[in-house]
Amino acid sequence: MSEEVKNNETTSQAGPQVIINQLPQKQSNGIGTAGFVLALVAVFLGWVPVLGWILWIVGLILSFAGLFKSPKGLAIAGLVISLIDLILLISVFGAILGGLGALGAM
Repeated sequence: MSEEVKNNETTSQAGPQVIINQLPQKQSNGIGTAGFVLALVAVFLGWVPVLGWILWIVGLILSFAGLFKSPKGLAIAGLVISLIDLILLISVFGAILGGLGALGAM
């Protein structure tokens, strides 16, 4: 056998052919993923006064910053969850303040 066949190279009339396989690089958006995770945790810990607010604002900022990188899926999801969490925070603390106001009127 010839040396070329032993090395698993195919030959043609133009010479040896080299096949290069390039796998596509997996793209990730670490900032958008971190914003998504923090926004999701903030939904469950939003009732804790300081911790919930800090997680919410950091998740919102990271999700917004992740919108400028590719892929954008988790960054968009984190931004939507952060905005929903804002509505929940306002409604919960509005209800608490309304309840306290009603107690003070008695």
